[in-house]
Amino acid sequence: MFFRLFSVIALVLLSGCASSPESKKPIESVKVTGLKGKAQQDDVKTAIDPDVLFMLLTAEIAGQRGQYDVALEGYMEAAKRVDDPRFAERAAMIAMYMKDGGKTNEAVSLWLKQDSENITARKIAAISALKANNIALATDHLNTLLRVDPAGFEASVIEIANAMQKEGKLAVVSEVLNAIAVKNPDKAVVFYIQSILAMQEKDQGLAEIAIQRALKVHPDWDKALIFHAQIAAMAGDFGKAKRILKGAIIKYPENTKIKKMLAQVLIKSENFEEAGEVYQSIISADSKDNESQFALGLVYLQLDKDGKAEDSFKKLLEYADWKDRSSFYLGKIEEKKGNNDKALVWYDKVANGPFAFEASINAISLLVKNKQFIEAESRFGNLESQFPKQKLRILLLQAELYSQQKLYQKAFDFLTKAMIDLPDQKELLYMRALTAERIGKLDVLEADLKKILQKNPDNAEALNALGYTLLDTPGRYREAEKYLTHALKLQPDEAVIMDSYGWLQFRLGNSVKALEYLQKAYSKQQENEIAAHLAEVLWALGKRDEAKKIFFKAFREAPEDEYLLDFQQRVLNSAE
Repeated sequence: MFFRLFSVIALVLLSGCASSPESKKPIESVKVTGLKGKAQQDDVKTAIDPDVLFMLLTAEIAGQRGQYDVALEGYMEAAKRVDDPRFAERAAMIAMYMKDGGKTNEAVSLWLKQDSENITARKIAAISALKANNIALATDHLNTLLRVDPAGFEASVIEIANAMQKEGKLAVVSEVLNAIAVKNPDKAVVFYIQSILAMQEKDQGLAEIAIQRALKVHPDWDKALIFHAQIAAMAGDFGKAKRILKGAIIKYPENTKIKKMLAQVLIKSENFEEAGEVYQSIISADSKDNESQFALGLVYLQLDKDGKAEDSFKKLLEYADWKDRSSFYLGKIEEKKGNNDKALVWYDKVANGPFAFEASINAISLLVKNKQFIEAESRFGNLESQFPKQKLRILLLQAELYSQQKLYQKAFDFLTKAMIDLPDQKELLYMRALTAERIGKLDVLEADLKKILQKNPDNAEALNALGYTLLDTPGRYREAEKYLTHALKLQPDEAVIMDSYGWLQFRLGNSVKALEYLQKAYSKQQENEIAAHLAEVLWALGKRDEAKKIFFKAFREAPEDEYLLDFQQRVLNSAE
């Protein structure tokens, strides 16, 4: 997403509500010893008589002991007797901590009488009114916030909206804002916030109207211009977003945030050349803008300009925050070139950050590709403890490592052990099923695939695997057809499924129909097994030259492929 509709920051004034009073978490102390000295407000002189002082000390001790009801009564009584808003504030905070709405309202009312322009008190009062659906009172409190703190009004309302969204009362906030907008038609910020809330409620039409009203009041407001572009981008209208942002750049040529958003819009619309030009202009103005330098490298990768991408990433290697992610992409570039050893060096440089796991996995995959199986397996040692959230991927990759070495029994045993902790994990079930087929445990294969289908009857991958496997048993062709027809209906353009369905037709004696599906599959994916199936059907139809052409093309590239070797032995050699 291009933006977050709401800040993640919670209301400071609500932070005490996170725990229940039963947790006995001590509330931060208010020291009463200095109330007659420096702690007094500059404009209010308060004299605390002995009774009130004793009351405050009792309240403080009670609070520290977790006796919050006693502490609350003490501060409430002190707030009523002494013209010092700090006591009412303290009472309000304790009442909120106790989730006592009545006492909170009473304390806040006292607080506002003594300090009518206190922003925090107004926020609490506004939230209380909103919870009670008191539109008039909530409007009054927010209007006061707009008057006393215009610069902070946006942040205050967004914070309040966050709190009310959790209560399911965002619509009430919108109603209050409508009332405020009527009273303040010259305040662009009100319309701006309305637009944000409308987008949160997925009402794009209202969001567009509100942001246009904000811009009518304040046509050159950069923040509103950016949000207007965000609304267009969220709707997929990248052309409109682009026009808005280009217009904003004319007004604010030095605004990097607008330029970066323009680049993102251009990337979303796959206009990578122009996005690259925007990032280049940003970097020309500020060579230390590492974020743009990294983004430019990614754009170059999209344009297949690997050399320029490499230059961009290498410029970032000296910066700690960018070294790991740049090393990752430099590894990707070398891997793309076929320089696996160099790629491995780069991947091994990625020690931390969001790319660390992917770099580790890519490194293992390269080792497997290079048949360095011992080294690959040694790397699994600490991988799971380093990345506990990636346990499943690690297990699957380790099982694949054994399969690559044709250690199918070892892979099967490994997966069986893994499933003790993850018995219903469909990826493990699927992989064990495929491995079971390799060692002749067709009963396990069938059981595992059917277990997947019990919970996921539309799992095309499992349907295809089960149907294809049943083709090895002549008496179960019709059962196989049921599974494969379902899979084909779910994914009619998937080459592997078309291949299975074509092979089914061949087994049923429908060679012409089989050829149709196998040719479609082969045109989409020139995979060895598909090539072997297609060649066999062509051979059966008397098109032997065409069959040989398909076979030898695949065989030159994969002379050790088991499916091609099987076709050669069963069909070609027997015909000689």
